Amino acid sequence: QVQLVESGGGLVQAGGSLRLSCTASGRTFRNYLMGWFRQAPGKEREFVASVNMVLGATYYTDSVKGRFIISRDGTLNTVYLQMNSLKPEDTAVYFCAAKMSDLVLTTTRNYDYWGQGTQVTVSS
Repeated sequence: QVQLVESGGGLVQAGGSLRLSCTASGRTFRNYLMGWFRQAPGKEREFVASVNMVLGATYYTDSVKGRFIISRDGTLNTVYLQMNSLKPEDTAVYFCAAKMSDLVLTTTRNYDYWGQGTQVTVSS
């Protein structure tokens, strides 16, 4: 059974940083695409970033480019999202997602597995 567990959320002031972690279990994620999404109150869940677990290739939505960094560890079971220069508009529940694919996928319906989410709140 595949499980994705996020951690690292919290409350931070604007301009600050947080690092989110997503630990995956239940299978080998070598051929997977891992993504981070976020959902603010009253809004749809939106793509943030993704990483190809084999190649390490990354992709970001425009609003976080230059501020967020997605990475994976050597075990290929943990994915990180380093968030710098945080803004109040980054406030949301952040979700980790997984899909066996070598494509760049940015929509929620493309991903098969989801974590429970972790809250990130950025105060002004």
